[in-house]
Amino acid sequence: MIKLKNLLLLSTFSVSVFAFSQGTFASNKYYSAADNQPNEKEIPSVNINAAKEEVDNGITKMMSDPVLRHANWGFVVYDPVAKKIISSYNETAPLVPASTTKLLTTDTAFGLLGDKFKWKTQLEYKGDIDEDGTLTGNLYIVGSGDPSLGTRKAGAASYTQIVTDYIHAIADAGIKKIKGNIIIQTAVFKVNKSPILPENIVWVEDGSYYLPAGSTADVDPRNEKLIVPAKNPFNETERYFYVSPFTNKMAFADVFDGKNYLSTALPEAPSYLATLLKNSLNKSKLPITGSVINLKTQTTADHRNVLYTYESPTLLDIVHYTNQHSDNALAEAIMRMVGFQKYGDQSVTSGKKAVINHLTNIGFDLNGLNYIDGSGLSHSNTVTPIAQVKFLASRMHESYFKDYFESLPVAGQSGTLRRMFLYGDANGQIFAKTGTLNKVKALAGYIKTKTGKTLTFSLLVNNYAGSVADVKKKMEELLIPTLEL
Repeated sequence: MIKLKNLLLLSTFSVSVFAFSQGTFASNKYYSAADNQPNEKEIPSVNINAAKEEVDNGITKMMSDPVLRHANWGFVVYDPVAKKIISSYNETAPLVPASTTKLLTTDTAFGLLGDKFKWKTQLEYKGDIDEDGTLTGNLYIVGSGDPSLGTRKAGAASYTQIVTDYIHAIADAGIKKIKGNIIIQTAVFKVNKSPILPENIVWVEDGSYYLPAGSTADVDPRNEKLIVPAKNPFNETERYFYVSPFTNKMAFADVFDGKNYLSTALPEAPSYLATLLKNSLNKSKLPITGSVINLKTQTTADHRNVLYTYESPTLLDIVHYTNQHSDNALAEAIMRMVGFQKYGDQSVTSGKKAVINHLTNIGFDLNGLNYIDGSGLSHSNTVTPIAQVKFLASRMHESYFKDYFESLPVAGQSGTLRRMFLYGDANGQIFAKTGTLNKVKALAGYIKTKTGKTLTFSLLVNNYAGSVADVKKKMEELLIPTLEL
């Protein structure tokens, strides 16, 4: 309901400050809850009571507007410091959030992996090179589930660029002909220094990474030894690592007697990259006689020679691209990827489970939440506006909040918000994820007010009448007065 009673009783005061004398007064400092406490000497003259009344009046007008009269919509503006709703309507209703769903998906990735996480796709060989430059042995491409591989998104290289670098590395090693296959595999690389490997898989240590050896369903508890917690507990002496199905803690064993099968799905090995490499080698007069073979498990270490290592953009870069461009393919890939990193299973089911597990652990209000996919493409996704704003407020205390915040489009300036709030004070002061589906328009994020506060908001509109342009205009009319709060 509309909360018509004033929530804040503040006296009006007037102090001039240059930073707010401009039409757009964007700042780079919105990164902690402490920043939400403005210095009184820097606050311009604003009547908070009048501003709240104007927002409430805007809600009343929207309720009777022809575009929204029969729509199902909800709205809330929330103060993260006071932990109070400033103004709201229908804030507990489960509504279709469209691409604002990506707020949950990308935050889970940051929380689980960290913003500096990278994927590697490494070219190796094993065998002998004779004096004529003939390699009698195999090439190996060891991937790690890079969601940006070959896409040219977020600074990622194209497949052609990667293959070109691979061929140069092969030639530099003195290889002129290859009598063998191209073996493709999926691994977890040590570079990210994660203290916990994906669950449900026994991993064999092999140089700079861990390869899947089999399923934890086959581990013998008599061989199991618990790992002492550390930043990076892995070392070169133990060989098999896994999350114990008996203690749910990281463990290692000197032997693994299980079968080389998996009960879960690995990220797709880089088969397209391998096929392109094979064809390009033959065209480049570096013939290879064998074929591309996908080797899913390997029970023993197989030390090889590294020819070239391709590194992905950081997770920070990938999340930034995903939220700025509302990239559905990347969002879905990120969701499946967190499912693998958590449960050792690159599936939609495990991805959804990993996100829900993360949200549960951070205290997300699950009432009304239906998380169907990572991108928000499904009309079956639902969330309440109040859950969104409290979630966004809680992110302000995270160490990665600066990166999360900066991944969001800026009103009138960047990403999917660049064509909204083009004129007036809201330009550069609203930082939010957009969402658009058939008869669904959504916006959720942060507002930097003229009083120096950072507020969170959610505005979800379902089943509206008229055009997308009509509803966007109504959303702007409702949100612009919030800058005075």
